[in-house]
Formats: sequence, structure tokens, C-alpha cells
Amino acid sequence: MFPIASEMAKPWIGPEPSWVYGLINAVAVLIIACPCALGLATPMSIMVATGRGATHGVLFRDAAAIENLRKVDTLIVDKTGTLTEGRPSFEKAIGADGFDADEVLRLAASLDQGSEHPLAAAIVTAAREKNIVLDKPEQFDSASGIGVRGALAGKALALGNTALMEQLGVDVAPMAAQAEALRAEGASVMHLAVDEKLAGILAGSDPVKATTAEALATLRKAGIRVVMATGDGLTTARAVGQRLGIDEVHGEVKPADKLKLVEKLQSEGRVVAMAGDGINDAPALARADVGIAMGSGTDVAMNSAQLTLVKGDLRGIATEDGIKLIDKVESGMNN
Repeated sequence: MFPIASEMAKPWIGPEPSWVYGLINAVAVLIIACPCALGLATPMSIMVATGRGATHGVLFRDAAAIENLRKVDTLIVDKTGTLTEGRPSFEKAIGADGFDADEVLRLAASLDQGSEHPLAAAIVTAAREKNIVLDKPEQFDSASGIGVRGALAGKALALGNTALMEQLGVDVAPMAAQAEALRAEGASVMHLAVDEKLAGILAGSDPVKATTAEALATLRKAGIRVVMATGDGLTTARAVGQRLGIDEVHGEVKPADKLKLVEKLQSEGRVVAMAGDGINDAPALARADVGIAMGSGTDVAMNSAQLTLVKGDLRGIATEDGIKLIDKVESGMNN
């Protein structure tokens, strides 16, 4: 009934190679007839997926973050502000020989007035609550991830972890046992040095978020390897890790060390996500396959990440709002 169509259906009709020629023309007709499939459907699905995530407090920077998050098999988490509330409270100051506790607190708080670290804010608040008069430092410098340095009344001050003390050649051995005992209880310990000599230690505690244990349990159930990397002491990190069931813990790490950890895991074939909230997390957040910033964290962290959890709650990527949400989001993109 349709002789022309019947003849055209024969493979030997048309220039050689006839099958390839026919296929190319068929695809050309489909593209011309259905331009909306390419021009509208793809961006529309990305827009819907991004909007769906936003309603659950998960902000994606681009479509690549949506796709990569589903492939993640390893999650590196910072401690302060990510696993914990990020609002530490000051516990105590202990003076070394020649310094009493209030003097250690006064010097540390005076120096910490220029710091943005949560523990620094707690130290300053504690000093003011005791009506301790604080002096303005003559010089201030922040060594991201390890502490701060400055000058006060002609004396060189340094406040930070053991990495900073080692860098300055300060001997922390005289108070090592006291510091370790505090860390074993989960406290964060800072060393104060005056003119490169140990003046005392200060301890603060930061409670774990009520939702963290649930989020990590869900992630592990989904087959995600969880690794903690923090600038806090290793003993403190292990105490928190043990409480949360995290076996792989890295303590006293600098920003560059977090970056190297991400690269190391990637070199092993892992698809790595990094979750953090501070300035010291920014390099690792930018290098990870998916950087996850806490909405309660710093602007630098959020600008370096591909995904932001508005509520600062890891359940955003671990429960109905996360793993199942990504399934729904990707389903929407594919449809």
C-alpha cells in the first residue's frame, strides 16, 4: 500500500553505509522534532531537584554536587561545630610554676579577644564573668587550626595546641599529665606560653550534638566510611570518637593535613565528602568530591563547599532528608 516506504525500509536503499546513514537521519529528525527534551527538560529537572533539597535544608551549589553525593563512600568530619555544638564552655585554667589560674585566664582571654574560634569566645566570656580586666594585645596573629600569637605588655604570648608549642620550641612536658587527664574526659586543652615558656593550660568542653550519633549510625548503615579529623588533641578526639563509634580518628591536624587526608583517600579510589564549619576546613572542603558546610559555620567554609546544611545537622544527608532525599532528587532529574 505504501511502496515508497516499503522500499525505503530496505537496508540497501540509500548511500553507503546505508544503516549508519539512516540512523543519523533518524536521530536528526528526533532532535528537530523534540528540542524541549534538551533545552528544557534537563535544566528543569536540576531546578526541581535543587528546590526539593532546599525544602529539606540542603542547599546544593550545582548539579554536580547532587550527582556526586550519591557516589560518596567516605565522609571526613571535623569535630568542633560539626559533630559538636560548636559552643564550648570554659572549664578551668591551671597555672604552671610562677603563674596562678586567674593570671593564666587573664592573659589567654586578653589575647583571645581577636580570635573567632568558639573556645576563644568561651575563654573571654569566662574572664569577664569573673570581672577580670582584660588588656588589648599590642600584636595579634592567628595560626589557623593550631592557635594564636601576640604581644601583651611587651611579652610574647602564644595560645594553642601542642603543634603550636612544638613550632615555638615550648616544652609542655611539665603539665603533660594534667593536660592528658583533661583530654581523656573529652575536654579540649590549650597551652599558654609567655616568652616561649609554658605558663599554664586551659580546658573547655563542647557537648556533642544530640543528633550526631543518629546521623552517623545511619551513614554507617548505608556503607559510608566515617573518618574524624580535628585540630584538637588526639586523646580528646579519641574520647569523642569512642562515644560516637568512630574508629578512624586523626588529632592535632592542621588545615594542610586535612587536605592531604582528602587527597590520600581519593588516591585510594575513594569518593570523598568532607564536612566542616571552620576556616581551617576550607582547603579540604574545596578539594573533596563533595564539600559539606554547616550553615552555622563560617562564610569561608560555605563558600568553599558544594553543599550547605542550613541547620548544621548531619541528619540532613543521613536520613529521610538526606540519603532517601538524594534518591528522590536523582529520580526527578532522570525523569
